[in-house]
Amino acid sequence: MNDTKLHKDVFRHVEAELYAHPFRDQELSRLREEIMTPFDEDPVDKTIVKGASSARLASDPTGQMAVKLAGHAKLMHMERVSVAIEQVYAQLPEVKQEFVRVKYWTTSQHLTAIGICQKLHISDRTYSRWRKQFVQEVAVMLGWN
Repeated sequence: MNDTKLHKDVFRHVEAELYAHPFRDQELSRLREEIMTPFDEDPVDKTIVKGASSARLASDPTGQMAVKLAGHAKLMHMERVSVAIEQVYAQLPEVKQEFVRVKYWTTSQHLTAIGICQKLHISDRTYSRWRKQFVQEVAVMLGWN
């Protein structure tokens, strides 16, 4: 793990992404659907179709859709963050995975730090250390450190 201290704004941003993670798949699906079936669209996107290959791309709606999905900045960002969180999470031992699930991904119960410590039988120092380490590792994976 990289021991450089994260700026507090970066720490908060990573935590916001962690809290949003359980809803990310649904949001990604909604965004993909929105891109693939827009409300009002010109059948041929003139910003994409230019030059000699325009006839081929204009007659290839699947290719047009692939270009739109691949070039959508918000979609790419959300996928990148989601993959980074999943990769860091997968490398954690089971006890730390349980910590992450309880801390960030359990919406039915909103436990305080003390409640999480009691539930997992850990000290407040361990809670702070695990929280910092997980956020730091996600930030490093994303290059936000």
